[in-house]
Amino acid sequence: MSAKMSSALSSYSDYGYNSEIEYASPHRLVQMLFEGALKRIAFAKGAIQRKETAEKGKFIGQAIGIVEGLKASLDKDAGGEISITLEALYDYICRQLLQANIKDNEDILDEVSGLLSDVKIAWDAINEPENIAAQPGVVKSAEIIEPINKPAHPVNTRANKALKAYSI
Repeated sequence: MSAKMSSALSSYSDYGYNSEIEYASPHRLVQMLFEGALKRIAFAKGAIQRKETAEKGKFIGQAIGIVEGLKASLDKDAGGEISITLEALYDYICRQLLQANIKDNEDILDEVSGLLSDVKIAWDAINEPENIAAQPGVVKSAEIIEPINKPAHPVNTRANKALKAYSI
């Protein structure tokens, strides 16, 4: 796990997610990063509405750190074009977050939240691969919630490429 990824995940330490991080599969860690970034963006939007400048800056800074962690976890060799595209998207998101902070702009936060949500939805649609989740002590999401006739492997080559894009 890269230093930036560890740094991004450390944001969860402050909010009591230590045990979930410790036992999460790499697939779940990426999901958690998306969730954390989206949550921080929502908090920042609320802070803008309440005119809490320091809180807004704190949450946007945390969101940027998490997105940087997602970017740092990309494996350009294995992920190919998908990882290059995601890297460019994450760079754009970070620039937009900075602009939202400078301009107190909720519309920019909405745009960025939509972009991250789209990527998260695509990531969530990829079934957790058996070879990643089959680590001792790791509880697969399928063991927690009864699966609904889902295949155990990613459903297509795009999903396989997306999984390879991250090198957690």
